[in-house]
Amino acid sequence: MSGSATRDLRLIDSHAHLDDRAFHNDRAALIADLFVRRIGIITIGIDLPSSQQAVSLALRHRGIWATVGVHPHDAKTLDRSVLHELELLSRNEKVVAIGEIGLDYYRDLSPRNTQRRAFSEQLKLAQHVGLPVVLHNRESTKDLLAVLRATGKRHRGVVHSFLGDISLAETFLALGLHLGIGGPLTYKKNDVLRDAVRRIPLERILIETDSPYLTPEPFRGKRNEPAYVELVARAIADIKGIEMKDVAERTTSSALRLFGISD
Repeated sequence: MSGSATRDLRLIDSHAHLDDRAFHNDRAALIADLFVRRIGIITIGIDLPSSQQAVSLALRHRGIWATVGVHPHDAKTLDRSVLHELELLSRNEKVVAIGEIGLDYYRDLSPRNTQRRAFSEQLKLAQHVGLPVVLHNRESTKDLLAVLRATGKRHRGVVHSFLGDISLAETFLALGLHLGIGGPLTYKKNDVLRDAVRRIPLERILIETDSPYLTPEPFRGKRNEPAYVELVARAIADIKGIEMKDVAERTTSSALRLFGISD
């Protein structure tokens, strides 16, 4: 990318974990390759250390931005001190959202009441600092929606790794949220998700990888990489019957607008 860091972007992976140990041996080469491919990255914090690492990566590289937050798995670690540190980090110009926050009732690695408290407190932090949110939802939709509605009629943000049907999609859209679509869209048994994507307005879709997790076909079973966001864009184009170039341009514009990214 030369000149404007945003004008030259072709795609944005709106959700990746570049600090993950899976990238320890080749992170620098991977980032250099993404620069050549003109792919921007939002690298996601899931606890205080990873949030600090995400900000550090973003500060060192053009085309990378960070989020800060505590994932529901680690909700039990969110005390006043951590919340204060997250607020300080959020003031950095390369921090574009509070997240990954939300609820996860599948693994229950933190007590559910603790998850709900941490989620509510971080939603309020996002409102206080004026940033959108990156939401995690796994087998917790009813309570997730209850907490969202208790903290505001509408929210700026994205539901990461959306896997629901069109009815759930419309519920989230009505709250003002975007939907993050990633590798699972390419899995053979995800016809319900493909039907939803066909009907969701393209302007409300962000594309993501969740790398190194949720690798799309045909690489499923191997490490996911931000470059595979191209496969997600192509799958959306095929489902909607439009050009991949249109998907790239419009999802990139939506990501830049939602996250307030500009030169």
